[in-house]
Amino acid sequence: MYKKFSEGMIEVITGPMFSGKSEELLKRIRILEYANIKTLVIKPNFDTRFSENEIISRSGAKISTHSVSSADEIRELFKKKNYKAVAIDEVHFFNKDVLTLINELADDGIRVIVSGLDLDYLRRPFGIMPYLLSMAETITKLQAVCVRCKNAASTSFRKVNSRNLKMLGDIEEYEARCRSCHIKGEFTKMQEVTKMEEAKKNVD
Repeated sequence: MYKKFSEGMIEVITGPMFSGKSEELLKRIRILEYANIKTLVIKPNFDTRFSENEIISRSGAKISTHSVSSADEIRELFKKKNYKAVAIDEVHFFNKDVLTLINELADDGIRVIVSGLDLDYLRRPFGIMPYLLSMAETITKLQAVCVRCKNAASTSFRKVNSRNLKMLGDIEEYEARCRSCHIKGEFTKMQEVTKMEEAKKNVD
């Protein structure tokens, strides 16, 4: 059955690192451009890995963006021009205030497209993403390729021993892994930490 949505709606693009979320977001922004739909493009100013004022996918596609730190900044930018759509990359880095804004925009007939990680490096729901997933009219869940077994990967495995939830990184710090390989990796890291702690006790 063909479903026709109203103008105001929320679309979520999600999945692990290296699954092409930013690429998919950029593709949708380009389509909106072709349709002459003026779109406000946003990313968190926290994320400066590839650029401070562009969204850049790993394939090299890119587009200029506004880097902001809060929902209030997005709201002020939106007021300045007659935007009909808003696109937000790495939305999981924003706090809960952005949920209210996204819902208000969709209620006012604005198309909102966001992309972000659904799970953190420990396979737990990431920040505001569970709320966005429940609010959205459409959800696109992408998969990467597990670097260990080459099956579909749905998780982001952190290779370094850091507990900082908002630690930025790329292939040096993270790997895409399937559920099974992620569990094995966490078990191996736990064993390594235990060995280090035992070695330190022996030295002391």
